[in-house]
Amino acid sequence: MSRTIFCTYLEREAEGLDFQLYPGELGKRIYNDISKEAWALWQAKQTMLINEKKLNMMNPEHRKLLEQEMVSFLFDKKDVHIEGYTPPEAE
Repeated sequence: MSRTIFCTYLEREAEGLDFQLYPGELGKRIYNDISKEAWALWQAKQTMLINEKKLNMMNPEHRKLLEQEMVSFLFDKKDVHIEGYTPPEAE
């Protein structure tokens, strides 16, 4: 059964995540305030970041960096800057 939340990223009602995907207080905040759609947008950015910066998820410093980027993307609406990536032109 899907649940509807007010997504702080999209600034509108949207389908919420099915379960808490991230641990701790931050995970609860994501579960309560971030929609499936916004999470999918973050996951695409996350993949690009991991590949671009060659992040190793076993490295605590790399995980910390990724978490900071996630918070700034989802909650502060700061786009992730990826070296050498130019977003497609809006038509």
